[in-house]
Amino acid sequence: MFRAAFLALAAISTAAPAAPLTIKMGESWAFAIENAQPAHAHRVASNAKPARGEIKATLRAVAGTTMTLTNNSATAFTYRAELVGTSAKARTCALPANNQPSLEYWPQKATAVILGDFKPTKDAGNCPPGK
Repeated sequence: MFRAAFLALAAISTAAPAAPLTIKMGESWAFAIENAQPAHAHRVASNAKPARGEIKATLRAVAGTTMTLTNNSATAFTYRAELVGTSAKARTCALPANNQPSLEYWPQKATAVILGDFKPTKDAGNCPPGK
């Protein structure tokens, strides 16, 4: 019994805090948002549907870098994306709620994208000037 309690405590104390998620080219990931960061992230098939409360992101090399996101929650978000393997700055649009897909495109060829800093927004679907 002592051993089981010790293992349970060790598992709790080693749980990683929510942090930005790196998605490599060709990968698809589903995750929830906790403390403004992706949490409980797991790889999924590119045709998978995100569970309720999850976001799914897929990264493809299509004429540069293309990322599709589907947000299956009631909250729209703004977020930060960082292109890996290029010095270009990634600009993003707001991610709409209620299972609506979003498409991000950058002409630069990245090897991965780091996603983080998700913040609720009421301006779903809006893009910054110049996007």
